[in-house]
Amino acid sequence: MHHANKSTPPPTSTYEFQLTSAGMGPVCGLDEAGRGSWAGPVVAAAVILPASASLLSQLNGVHDSKRLTPLQREKWALVIKSISRTYGIGMATNEEIDRMGIVPATRLAMARAIRQLTLPPAYLLLDYILLPEFDTPQTSLPRGDSKVLSIASASILAKVTRDHLMIDLGSTYPAYGFSKHKGYGTRLHREQLQRHGPCGIHRRSFSPVKSLCS
Repeated sequence: MHHANKSTPPPTSTYEFQLTSAGMGPVCGLDEAGRGSWAGPVVAAAVILPASASLLSQLNGVHDSKRLTPLQREKWALVIKSISRTYGIGMATNEEIDRMGIVPATRLAMARAIRQLTLPPAYLLLDYILLPEFDTPQTSLPRGDSKVLSIASASILAKVTRDHLMIDLGSTYPAYGFSKHKGYGTRLHREQLQRHGPCGIHRRSFSPVKSLCS
């Protein structure tokens, strides 16, 4: 687990500010959680932050979700939801991932998140991915979740939502330890998969799940 440290500059709202100043707002940041997981859905979040002077101080401590502890993510998720102009959450199920592949399923989850927004975005900022099905102008930024405040905020909402979901699914499928590893390929998960075989939320197109289905 990487935690934010002094050598990692926090994400800024420079992109959002420049686009809004150029008349291209509202600007929406998007990110996903669970792309590499062996089980459960991929979850995306879309966040439109206010273009306020106090934004950076209000979100001072927000970083890409992988750099925060679970407790920090929970705290920031509440703050982000309370100060954002609008946010949306979307997901694609493990069946959709198996049917269409992880990248198209991630795009589907993001499209669903955008459709939850109460304010139509004029510009999209994304991490690594583009949404060709949307006419909205958009920019894909490598490691955007560690550079761009709205993408970092979306990464936190996506991760917290997905973690809660996997903990809930853990009580439906108690044999696999989903509340611990959230479906990722840990040693415990691999052992439980070998012992019990795949369950209803495993992604059967992912190896090693695939090898245990054959």
